[in-house]
Amino acid sequence: MKGHLENRGKNTYLIVLEHGKDADGKRTRRKHTFHGTKRQAEEEKVRLLHRMQTGTYIDENKLTVGEYLRRWLEDSKRGNVSPRTFERYDSIVTLHLIPALGVHKLKDLRPMHIQTYYTEARESGRLQRKGSKPDESNDEAQDASKDEAQSENRGLSTQTVAHHHRVLFGALKQAVRWRILTFNPADAVNPPRPDKHEMKVLDEEQTRALLESSRDSDLYVPILLAVTTGMRLGELLGLHWRDVDLKRAKLAVTQSLQATKNGLEFRQPKTKKSRRSIPLTSTAAEALRQHKKAQLEHRMANADRYEDNDLVFTRDNGKPWNPRTFSSSWTRQRDSMGLDIRFHDLRHTHATLLLRQGVHVKVVSERLGHSTVGITLDTYSHVLPDMQEEATEKLEAMLAGLTPAVSGR
Repeated sequence: MKGHLENRGKNTYLIVLEHGKDADGKRTRRKHTFHGTKRQAEEEKVRLLHRMQTGTYIDENKLTVGEYLRRWLEDSKRGNVSPRTFERYDSIVTLHLIPALGVHKLKDLRPMHIQTYYTEARESGRLQRKGSKPDESNDEAQDASKDEAQSENRGLSTQTVAHHHRVLFGALKQAVRWRILTFNPADAVNPPRPDKHEMKVLDEEQTRALLESSRDSDLYVPILLAVTTGMRLGELLGLHWRDVDLKRAKLAVTQSLQATKNGLEFRQPKTKKSRRSIPLTSTAAEALRQHKKAQLEHRMANADRYEDNDLVFTRDNGKPWNPRTFSSSWTRQRDSMGLDIRFHDLRHTHATLLLRQGVHVKVVSERLGHSTVGITLDTYSHVLPDMQEEATEKLEAMLAGLTPAVSGR
């Protein structure tokens, strides 16, 4: 196998690949138009020849959007993102993007095709076909199947279509890096702007009532930690006793438990800041001591069927507590109180209560494990106006009693 370049104008080359001879003895060739410098074209020629030799060659002139997206999932995403994130990507690509755009040749995909899809998705949706089973481990697939059950013509939310745009944009951006495309057609599209939903948080009185009502349940300590540390559900269910220092009243977030198609998996934190140490309140530390004591007594009483995984929160047999099972228990608990919040909203409650108490936003950001303070400020901007008013009132109180200056001007 060999190849050569043909100059077709300024920074444009035709890469010609010799692919041997066919049954009639005629030479077979593959041609690719390349935009870039001659050196880049030479590198691309070498890459394509290597693919032909290893059996991974794809004729990029005939490559469809559907074929490319499947290749992108396998080559760029599988193993490089968490299993849960990969499942979300796979669901969006399989249930939505491929049915809508997959038949187009990748090189012929235009911004108008993408913009039309976004419009149609918002009007009628690109949902899963009837008769196929939805992925029960994927929230978006569940939402899609629910939408279809209610109405085949029901459109997708702006938030969902925005997710689709992010996935498609990232996939096509990789195609540019791989020099399959010269530009990203999704870059010229206006994706829908998701509506901002008002964050649901508990105030001090509601928080106390929640803790009191759950005191005798298995959810009490997880709820208490969520409210007092801001930990995510996966971080709580992935917490090991070796990461809890009750003497110093601290715990370390080192991993998270996730439910995937392949079962439960422990994953490392996404960012460096997510791996963090969090001081405990005395109430939380004492609750953990009592919880550890009760867990030890239960383990000894059920030694024949108890599986010790050193986890702080487990099922009765010591095995990891499935986040979905926990969420079901949480739903029953919150419904019994007439609350309409997710367990994740306890994390928002934690941050909001601290900010309203005047705790510095950088401290709150570190407790939450945000990668930047900017994320914390953007997420909890609703709290800032109240803090500004409170600061103004404190300043006024400090200056009270001063004699106003009289100006002659």
